[in-house]
Amino acid sequence: MSEPFIAEIRIFAGNFAPRGWAFCDGQLLPISNNTALFSLIGTTYGGDGRTTTALPNLEGRAPMHPGRGPGLTERRLGQRVGVETVTLTEAQIPSHTHTVRANPASGTTNMPTNVASIAGAGADRLYGINTTTNLVDMSDQTLSATGGSQAHDNLQPYLVLNFIIALQGLYPSRS
Repeated sequence: MSEPFIAEIRIFAGNFAPRGWAFCDGQLLPISNNTALFSLIGTTYGGDGRTTTALPNLEGRAPMHPGRGPGLTERRLGQRVGVETVTLTEAQIPSHTHTVRANPASGTTNMPTNVASIAGAGADRLYGINTTTNLVDMSDQTLSATGGSQAHDNLQPYLVLNFIIALQGLYPSRS
C-alpha cells in the first residue's frame, strides 16, 4: 500500500490504530506535535487553534460529502447533522385511540381448531366487517398506550468499523 496523505481517512477493520494513524474519535492533539495535520484541518473538527486541534469524530456517524446538490441542503466540512434517537411530538403523531370491538357472548370452546371457529359464523363473527351486530366496545385497557414522549431509535442498518486518520505521510499538494 502506498504512503498515505496526511489527514487521509480510511476505514479499518482492526481494533487498534496502526503506527502513524489515529482513531477518528474527536480526540484533541497538540498542534506543536502535529503542525502538518493542523495546517490541513485547522479547527474544523474542534480544538482551540492555539495549542490544540481535534480529529474528526466519526463515532456513531456516517461520513457525508460537503457541498450542495440540486434540491439538497448545503453541508459544510465538519458539520454534524442528525440524531441517533427521535421523540415524536403530538404534531407528528396526534393523540388518538383505537376501539376494539368483540362479541360479548361466551365462547363455545376453549380450544378452537380452525379459523372458522375463531371467526364465528355469519353475523356472530368475533372479527368482522359488520359492526351493526351485537358487538360491544372492549375495555380501554385492552390496548396499551404507546409513545409517552419516549425517544425511539432512529438508526439506519450499520456494521461497526473503525475510521482512522493519517497523522504522518505525504503532504498533499494542491492541483
